[in-house]
Amino acid sequence: MPTSVSSVKTDHASRYLQQLCKHWSHRFTVEFNEVAGKVPFSPETSVEFSADASTLLMTLHIENPQDLERMQNVVADHLKRFAFREKLDVVWTVDVSRV
Repeated sequence: MPTSVSSVKTDHASRYLQQLCKHWSHRFTVEFNEVAGKVPFSPETSVEFSADASTLLMTLHIENPQDLERMQNVVADHLKRFAFREKLDVVWTVDVSRV
């Protein structure tokens, strides 16, 4: 299962984690609190979030490697919509050992 990780520097990591999880909770069974969250898009695809004072860590798990780029864009685009007041640098790093 391919895994992709993005570590986004922001002073609002917890706020964005909660906004993303609340947003997707209308369609998926989401678990979250102020510092961690998980959105299961399907049995094979999920994103996990963790937040500290300066970083939002996003870990994307994908069953089908062909879906990786699309799902990276989905997660990043939603984050950027919530964070429209700041310019966030979302760079994904794929764990090649898991592709």
